[in-house]
Amino acid sequence: MKITVDRDRCIGAGQCVLNAPELFDQDDEGTVVVLEEQPTPDQEPAARAAEHACPARVITLV
Repeated sequence: MKITVDRDRCIGAGQCVLNAPELFDQDDEGTVVVLEEQPTPDQEPAARAAEHACPARVITLV
């Protein structure tokens, strides 16, 4: 699995960080930052939760 994000469409809601703080952070403007592009199998449920929780739908898991 690989995490990709569309930082240009991010609205800074922070749901990604709340659901998967080991995988996501926010920069000074509140825009999503991916900390780990390829989560481990143990991190995949958190990555999926973050993807589904994002109100702007900027997170994609491939």
